[in-house]
Amino acid sequence: MEFEYSWSSILFAFGLTLFAGLSTGIGSALAFFAKSENKKFLSLSLGFSAGVMIYVSFVEIFQKAKDSLVGVYGQNYGVVYTVLAFFGGIAFIALIDKLIPSYENPHEVKSLKKLEEQSSDEKNKKLMRMGVFSALAIAIHNFPEGLATFSAALTDPSIALPIAFAIAIHNIPEGIAVSVPIYYATKNRKKAFTLSFLSGLAEPVGAIIGFGLIYFFVGLDDASFGILFAAVAGIMVFISLDELLPTAEEYGEHHIAIYGLISGMAVMAGSLLLFLF
Repeated sequence: MEFEYSWSSILFAFGLTLFAGLSTGIGSALAFFAKSENKKFLSLSLGFSAGVMIYVSFVEIFQKAKDSLVGVYGQNYGVVYTVLAFFGGIAFIALIDKLIPSYENPHEVKSLKKLEEQSSDEKNKKLMRMGVFSALAIAIHNFPEGLATFSAALTDPSIALPIAFAIAIHNIPEGIAVSVPIYYATKNRKKAFTLSFLSGLAEPVGAIIGFGLIYFFVGLDDASFGILFAAVAGIMVFISLDELLPTAEEYGEHHIAIYGLISGMAVMAGSLLLFLF
C-alpha cells in the first residue's frame, strides 16, 4: 500500500510528540530547586510520584490496554488477556526485585531502627536505584504513548493537539518521579536532570518507531500494544507500592506521604480530564 502522508504532516506529528515527551524536563528541572536536606519535600515528592503512577496505571494505561485487546479478541478474552498481562508485568518486576540481593535491594522495607543504622552511602544507593527503576518504567510507558500521539497527529491533528497537551502536563510529575530521588542520592543536579530528561526521550523514539511501522506496514498491532500497556501498568503499580510509598514513609511523616499520594492522583486526574475537551 502506498504511503500517503506528506513530509510536512510527518514533521508536525513528530514535533508534537517531541513536545509532549520533552515536557518531562520541566519536572526534571524541579531538582534544581530542591533543598538537599529537606526530607519532608522528598517524602511529599515520592508520595506524589506514587499517586501519579497508581492513578495513571489503573485509570488510563490499564483501560487503554483492555480496549485494544477487547477489540482484537472480544469482550471476554480481551479482559482475561489484559488481566494476565497486568499481573505478568508485576511478576516480571517482582522477579527482578527478588534476584537483587536484599542488602542492595532498594525495595526491601526495613524497620526504623535498621534505617537509623544505615549509612548515608546505603541510603543514597537506595534512592539512586529507585530513580533508575522509575526512569525505566516511565520510559517504557512513554514509548507507546509516543506511538499513539504520532499516529493521532497523522490521522487528525485537531484531535492530536489536546492529546499532546494533556500528555505534556502529566509528563511533568513523571519527571519529578525520576529527578528528585536521584538528586537526593547524588546531590548532583545535572545528573538528576539528565537522567530524568532522558526518560522523556522514549516518547519521540516511539514516534520514530511509529513512523517505521506506518511507513512499512501501514498499521499498528493492537494486540501487542494492549499487552505492553497492561504489563507496564503492572510494573508501575508494583514500583509504587513496593518502593515509592514505603520510602516516602521512611523519610517523612505518614500523613505527608499520603498527602503527596492524593496530590499526585489529583494532578494526574486533572491532566487526563483534558482528553475530554
